[in-house]
Amino acid sequence: MQTLGLIEPLMLIVAGFSRHEGLLERCRTMLEEHFGPIVLTGPTIAFRNTAYYESSMGTNLVKRYWAFEQLQPPDQLAAVKRKTITMEQEELQEKQYPEARPLNLDPGFLGLGKFVLATTKDQAHRIYLHGGIFAEVTLRYHDGEFEPRPWTYPDWQLPQVLEFLKQARKLFCERRMSQRLQDLPPLLLPSESTVLQ
Repeated sequence: MQTLGLIEPLMLIVAGFSRHEGLLERCRTMLEEHFGPIVLTGPTIAFRNTAYYESSMGTNLVKRYWAFEQLQPPDQLAAVKRKTITMEQEELQEKQYPEARPLNLDPGFLGLGKFVLATTKDQAHRIYLHGGIFAEVTLRYHDGEFEPRPWTYPDWQLPQVLEFLKQARKLFCERRMSQRLQDLPPLLLPSESTVLQ
């Protein structure tokens, strides 16, 4: 019988954006509490690509990128996204900011050949994971560069962001051999009630 191939853990990348600098700093601390130390901090960019978020988040948004030292099993992307959603909701419940959504967190997993974002929005090019979360191959790595896809958001195509991801990938390559997943758990449905045969 054919056995499953070796599954490697991946590097967690999170982009956070808000109009509140202090909230982004606190966000960094919260992320490290849940996902471990940040190994690389990326650029801070002015988020001007779309007005879509202005009604809920306000104007003058800035976006910041982080890469995490602790690698994650690839099947945990949906769980990571749901945790970041919880973190957003906790900030909202604090009622310290006037916006309906003061913080937005976009997590993804980086591997050798691609960068995959988690999202709650379905589209033709996205695959459903579980728990209301979809996955999208946002960038592929080819000939030494990250290449956008037709659907890649503009803020993930910026030269400084692509350079940050290349630096993160170098760090990932240094760590990947020591953190491979040797033991695969049973493949369960999200309810954990039925084992797939």
